[in-house]
Amino acid sequence: MKFRYKEEDYNIIIEKKKTNKNTYIRVKQDLSIYVTTNYFTREKEIIKLIEENQKDIEKMIDNQRKKKENNEGFYYLGKKYDPIYVEYCDISFGEEKVFLRKDLDIDKWYKKQAKTLFKEHLDRMYKNYSEKIPYPDLKIRKMTTRWGVCNTKTKTVTLNLELIKRDLKYLDYVIVHELSHLIEANHSSKFWALVEKNCPNYKTCRKEMKDF
Repeated sequence: MKFRYKEEDYNIIIEKKKTNKNTYIRVKQDLSIYVTTNYFTREKEIIKLIEENQKDIEKMIDNQRKKKENNEGFYYLGKKYDPIYVEYCDISFGEEKVFLRKDLDIDKWYKKQAKTLFKEHLDRMYKNYSEKIPYPDLKIRKMTTRWGVCNTKTKTVTLNLELIKRDLKYLDYVIVHELSHLIEANHSSKFWALVEKNCPNYKTCRKEMKDF
């Protein structure tokens, strides 16, 4: 089964589960359209549902394409560079290009930069935070679905390594977001009020980060 949009065909993958009561449609990073539904849903019902949700599916495809474009190439601190692979250095930045050793472990290099930079920003955001909170332990790891995590029991904030690729305003927002969980563990109105108090532009950051 295919979905036609802008003269291109997209695969429709049907996942049937006995435990599913409802039908869900989503577009993943590979630009395939996944339909998760009940084991007994008939194919003609699925086709009808896809036709009824055509505009929403097209929007999801556009969003995933935009995310893909925003993640292709070499990004560092919000700027995109054209990678040039060389043998004479580990890494060197030009105005629009970055020169990389062919066998350089990019994630390892990113993490080395992040350890210092993320700690500096955590210290600053913690110092300027409006409420009295315990200073958290910091962990950095690559995550696919979340920008940050706060473990309220261990007082640990984990930041997504991918933030090193983006403008530092997003890092600061995520730090404030996770620090606020040390007071409000959920996403209540009280929580968002704390976030806004310490990061007034958080709504803009949240909206822009959906494109990454």
